[in-house]
Amino acid sequence: MTETKGKWQLKHSIVLLRILIGWHFLYEGVVKLYNPDWTSFGYLATAQGPLKPIFLAIAKEPLIGWADTLNWMALMFVGITLLLGIFEKKGALVGIILLAMYYWAHPPFPWLMQVNVEGSYWFVNKNLIELAACMVIYQFPTGQYFGIKYLFNKNKEQTKTETL
Repeated sequence: MTETKGKWQLKHSIVLLRILIGWHFLYEGVVKLYNPDWTSFGYLATAQGPLKPIFLAIAKEPLIGWADTLNWMALMFVGITLLLGIFEKKGALVGIILLAMYYWAHPPFPWLMQVNVEGSYWFVNKNLIELAACMVIYQFPTGQYFGIKYLFNKNKEQTKTETL
């Protein structure tokens, strides 16, 4: 009995996690899309750590325009897939990649000066935590419990019941 209750609670907890992360990604994408002054240039140009040369190269023309567009598009893709509970594994994977890039652009290593970031962390920051949460969502997609998949499966079950 407690095992069944525990599974129910786990499913609902992951659904809640999926929706909250989806909202966060979608909000960030929409804000970037509708703000004509937004660019990732400042974030990329102040990159630190072992991948600094890569991020500095992306911050230059003509790549910066592509980086900005791909960033808001990827944010919105992750947000929509996680909020609606469709293509969750793909959305979570794109989220993992984005968050890894954000993490490595400004890694919270104690020997680096923290520039252009919120707070002062040692090794673990909010990007790494959200990345780990996206890994959980990737492992345990929940769209069949709450999302568009659930609605379509529910309609199929009702149709099967009605025909019997």
